[in-house]
Amino acid sequence: MSEIKSIKGTAVPVHGNDIDTDRIIPARFLRCVSFDGLGEHAFEDDRLQDKAKGKVHPFDDARFQGANVLVANSNFGCGSSREHAPQAIYRWGVRAIVAVSYSEIFYGNTVAMGLPCVHVSPADAEAIQSIVEANPKAEVVVDLESSTVTAGGKSFPATVPDGPRKQFLTGGWDATSELLRDFGDIEAVAKKLPYVNAFV
Repeated sequence: MSEIKSIKGTAVPVHGNDIDTDRIIPARFLRCVSFDGLGEHAFEDDRLQDKAKGKVHPFDDARFQGANVLVANSNFGCGSSREHAPQAIYRWGVRAIVAVSYSEIFYGNTVAMGLPCVHVSPADAEAIQSIVEANPKAEVVVDLESSTVTAGGKSFPATVPDGPRKQFLTGGWDATSELLRDFGDIEAVAKKLPYVNAFV
C-alpha cells in the first residue's frame, strides 16, 4: 500500500478558470494504448498557441522544469471524462495539484491514480501562484495530514474531502494493492462458491 501524506518540491502555476481536459491533453493523443509519452504532450495546443504569440507556457518555461506541484484556479479538469488528462499531468512530473475547484470526474480519476488534489480559496490560489512566479525555486509542501499548503514559508489552509484524504493517508487509493491485501479472504470466499469450484 502506498500511503501519500505529503508532497514536497517546487510548483508550476497554470492560470485560468475552466481549463478543460482537451486543453490538458488534446483529443488526438487519446489513441495511445498506454499512457506512456503523454507527459510531453500535456497542454500541447496551449503551449503552441503561446509560442505563436511569442509567449512561454509554464510547462515550457525553464524556470518551472522539474516542478511536481501544479497550482491552478477554478473548475480545473472540466470537460470530458478522459483519464488521459490526469495521466498526462502525472507523466509530466506533477504529484499534487492545488486549485480552487475541480471537475468531479477529473477529481475521481486523480484519486484512482494517487494524484492528490487539494482545494484552496481563490485568493490563496492566486497568492501561491504569485509566490511561485516570484521565486520558482520556492519550496512548496502539500500536506494532507495537516491540510495545509506551504509555499515560500507561508502556510495556507487546504481541504480534501474526508474519503479521498483517508484513502491517500492509508494507501487505500491503490485499488490493486487493496485487492491483493485481502487476496486470502477472496480465495476463501471463492472456494465456497459452487459455480466457481465447478470450473477449478
